[in-house]
Parts: sequence; C-alpha cells; structure tokens
Amino acid sequence: MFRRLAAPLLLAAAVCAAAFSAPSAKRKILFFTKSSGYEHSVISWKNGQPSHAEKVLLELGAKNGWDFEFSKDGSKFSKDYLAQFDAVFFYTTGDLCSEGTDKNPPMSPEGKQALFDYVKAGKGFVGTHSASDTFHTNNESQKGPDRYVNHGDKADAYVRFLGGEFIKHGKQQDAKNTVTNAKFPGFEKVGATYGFMEEWYSLKDFTPDIHVLSVIDAPAMEGKEYERPAYPSTWARKEGNGRVWYTAMGHREDVWTNPIFQDILIGGIKWALGDVEADVYPNLKETAPGAMTNPPYVAPPPPKPEKK
Repeated sequence: MFRRLAAPLLLAAAVCAAAFSAPSAKRKILFFTKSSGYEHSVISWKNGQPSHAEKVLLELGAKNGWDFEFSKDGSKFSKDYLAQFDAVFFYTTGDLCSEGTDKNPPMSPEGKQALFDYVKAGKGFVGTHSASDTFHTNNESQKGPDRYVNHGDKADAYVRFLGGEFIKHGKQQDAKNTVTNAKFPGFEKVGATYGFMEEWYSLKDFTPDIHVLSVIDAPAMEGKEYERPAYPSTWARKEGNGRVWYTAMGHREDVWTNPIFQDILIGGIKWALGDVEADVYPNLKETAPGAMTNPPYVAPPPPKPEKK
C-alpha cells in the first residue's frame, strides 16, 4: 500500500513546492493624475514621456513588485475598469467630473461612486499632496471665507472618503512633522520627527475616524496659513473593507527622491494593498486635539491697477 501511494504523494509534494516557490503575481496600481484644477509639474507629461513622479514610481515598482498604469482619463472610471487594479493612487486637482484645466476626459458621477464602491469592497486607495485639493465641498476652492469652514458630515463625499480637505498653502519651507505611530509600515526607520523643504498644505474637515500617522508643527511655521494648532499631515483609515492612505507631501521633485518620503510612501502603498497589517483605530483627538481649528481667513490682495 505504501509503495503505491508513494508516487502520487511525491507528485503532490512537488506541485505544492512549485506553488510555494513560484513568484507571486505583481500588484497592479492605477496612478491617476487628471488635473481639473492646477496641474503640478511633478505629474505633468512632456512630449509623451512619463512625469517625474511616474519615473520614481516605476523604480519603486520594480523593487516592490508593482505594475503601474498611468492615466489622466476620468471617463474610464467604472466598476469593470477599476476591477483590474489592486489599488488606485490619486495625484489630482479640482472637480474631476469637469474637463477643467488639462482638458482630459472627465469622470462621471457614476465613475466617482464606482471609486467609493471599489474601495469599500476591499481594495486600496493612496493619495499624495493635491489629492486633497480635489472635489472640494460646494466648489469652495473658488470662494473666499467659505474655504475655511468645516462641514463635517455635509462635506463632499470624496472629502469624507479621503479624510481631509486642502485650504491653502504658504511659502515653501522646512517644517517639523512628529510621528504619531512609529510602528506603522514605512515609519519604522523615520524617527520621532522628520522634515524637509516642501509646499506644506494647510488642511481642514478631518474625518473623525482617521488614524493620524504624523502631525505638522503649524505654530512654528511662517505664514497666516499656519496660524493654527498642529494638524495631521499623513494618515490612514478604513473605508468599509478597504483601505485609504494619504500624505500631504509630494509637491517638489526632490521630495519624490527623498529617502524619508519614499519609505513613508512605500509603507503606505503596501498597507493600502493589504500586503502588510496595522491597527488604524481613530486617534485624531489624541494626536492633534486642535486640528479642527482652521487658520484665519486672509483676503487676497486687490488687483494691481492697469498701466495706462
């Protein structure tokens, strides 16, 4: 009996061994960069070539087993289109349901909802920098004092999904960020604080369930935009069975090649993909208790008189 079973058992063992030793399939990520508002140079296509950020992502992808698809076409967003990706990565601006600045095809309202459904069903979402300057509540990016108001549950569905919304930024400067969860993937080697020259966003309307990963020392910064208590600069949250991760960093080209930023970004992508685990319990009140206090409104300077 033993001799007759030996061959099948050996064959089964060989099949199992081959299965475990075979390289895992690469993760597929959509890097979406439609700019219905301002288009950042770091994600701008020139002469049909990948942008600076995309070149960096191609290098990171090669090291981490990620395949990226680069797109500025919002009309593709649908349940079937998104189903091919393990995560969606936004570096966007403005109302993506309008053609806007870059004139690329807009997303439909159904496509916007498809994104929410896609993540809620168990997929990942990553946002950098101006992903928070996207789908402003009541188109407030075009308004004055309203831009500084928190709306809570009445904020745009995308703002609630992402976890916060861009107000304004001041001059580029080196600012201190304090790490609030050094065990979260990507932050293990960063240290207690980090900082470098960057265009730091002042943010508002934080979704209460975010898990804050770092807070920025706004009171020590220059500019009216930062006259406020410390507030989150990087965070994570669960959306149904899916994962949402965002950082306000990513404006400058040298930030994309900065080892600290890359460590934080790689960790965020891995977590969003579900390849690493972390507890993302709500901690906004503990880590940034004054985060919902926004900076004072500053009226824009009057237009210069025309030269005669």
